[in-house]
Amino acid sequence: MSITRFRHLAPISIIIGIALTLRLWRLALPKGYIFDEVYYAKDAASLIAHGVELSEDGMAEFVVHPPLGKWLIGIGIKLFGNNEFGWRVIAAVVGSASVLLIYLIVQRLFNSLFLSNIAAALFALDGLHLVMSRVALLDIFLMFFILLSFYLILRDNLWLSGVIIGLASATKWSAVFVIPLLILLTANLSRANFATWGKRFSQFVLTPIGIYLLSWSGWIFSSKGWARDSGSNLFSSLWNYHVEIMNFHRGLTEQHTYAANPWSWLVLGRPTSFYYETPKNCGAQSCSQEILAIGTPILWWAGIFAIAITVGLFITNRDRISAFILAGIAGTYLPWFFIQNRTTFYFYAIAIFPFIVLALINVFNWALNNQVNRKLIYGFVITVGINFIYFLPIFIGINIPYMDWLARMWLPSWI
Repeated sequence: MSITRFRHLAPISIIIGIALTLRLWRLALPKGYIFDEVYYAKDAASLIAHGVELSEDGMAEFVVHPPLGKWLIGIGIKLFGNNEFGWRVIAAVVGSASVLLIYLIVQRLFNSLFLSNIAAALFALDGLHLVMSRVALLDIFLMFFILLSFYLILRDNLWLSGVIIGLASATKWSAVFVIPLLILLTANLSRANFATWGKRFSQFVLTPIGIYLLSWSGWIFSSKGWARDSGSNLFSSLWNYHVEIMNFHRGLTEQHTYAANPWSWLVLGRPTSFYYETPKNCGAQSCSQEILAIGTPILWWAGIFAIAITVGLFITNRDRISAFILAGIAGTYLPWFFIQNRTTFYFYAIAIFPFIVLALINVFNWALNNQVNRKLIYGFVITVGINFIYFLPIFIGINIPYMDWLARMWLPSWI
């Protein structure tokens, strides 16, 4: 390997190594299911064993999300056993892989090793991304597939992008919101004709539908699934199941301690506590152990300004890079404002996070083009890193004195 190539690969290798280490360290702790792992990890184990989600007594289980994310969790269970490490490890691997993915996207957009490494570092230093990479929930897979579909657009591989957004939709339905933005990004509106729209419909509607149906193969080829015989044939039964899923989501309006309106997401108004205990004999009068799903504050708050500046750059220049970033934000964030009656949680914002980072990189690129010193960007990353390290105990559930925990509750709504 040449010295030049080594210098190019060393920084991103170190960043990915740190990211993976943080995501695997103490991964089996805390013991037991935390937050919604009680649903997804159990469903994943059932999928691996039976091909469908069954309860512990073998009865058909009604589930409200498609199967793919649980199949992915199940891979870890198959490899490492039905234990905490087993049901969390695939999320850790996928979360670490997304650090490399954002690096590749920035390289495509800005052709800058410096900015690519900065983006990867910001990914590795975000609290929400770390937390979601260490729990057996679906959202880190959703984020990864959405981001990958955007990357494939940059590579002009639209058919494969359609396949990947199908995988995202087979993880959580909210990925469907992104599809119209992918179509708009890839269709030249001034030149598009009937053939163009037909091709895009095939790539980003028919292909995802096919992938989505394939993800239900376990239910399709089993006689044990919930509502399996509710209709006159297989497809009517599957339709009935989906009607019930839709009814569940429409009716999910009850109050929850950690419910967070989409307006509050970017400002970290109400993060989600996945785990909280008060350990005894901890070396202090009182201790706290928490896993709080919250972004690194300085990173997210700076991201709000970066999004605003990116909007300004798009209005001024109509550039494709800003359009790409804003399309990602629009597809992953704006739809939630139209369903505010539904109970929502801050950790859903993990799907928005990559585009927040891209907005920051867009601003950094603009600043560099206007002769701003790189040292200011390094200073920002270092500040984010210090902020990340300060909050690290409550990202991964390390015992700390209660007063130290309280000092990290910067806003009353974080408690």
